[in-house]
Amino acid sequence: MIASKEFRNGVIIFVGIGIYFLLMEFLGWSDIFYMRFLNVFIVLYGINRTIKANLFAGHNDYLYNLTSGAMTAFIGVILSVIALNVYIHLRGGAEYIKTLSEAFLFGGTPSIYQYCVGLLFEGLASSAIGAFALMQYWKGQTVRDGHLTHE
Repeated sequence: MIASKEFRNGVIIFVGIGIYFLLMEFLGWSDIFYMRFLNVFIVLYGINRTIKANLFAGHNDYLYNLTSGAMTAFIGVILSVIALNVYIHLRGGAEYIKTLSEAFLFGGTPSIYQYCVGLLFEGLASSAIGAFALMQYWKGQTVRDGHLTHE
């Protein structure tokens, strides 16, 4: 069975985010709040790959490409949050949550599931915004003779 481009690129987002956050943990930067925002470039990369593949496949419909890009990001975000939940449990559960930046999404002491659900909603919302922003960039682009051109 051949996986869809949305699933393949969603897995690329998942792997990229996983490597990025594990590297931050290894380097001791996981408590730096602003470093967490750089993962947006990984998500945008995956969405961009999907939209570009759609254009090269002849899909010029705006809504089709927007939905495809958003689905790619949603797959990556959902897989990443599931992996984060497993990782938190492996690292000590509620005790590990305390080591994460308190400025990120919550004040106080969220439970593991509150933390993961908060990240899920934040990730899904930012993914939808990222897909829309990239579609604005790609709007009007078509493929002619193997090259992208503006209509």
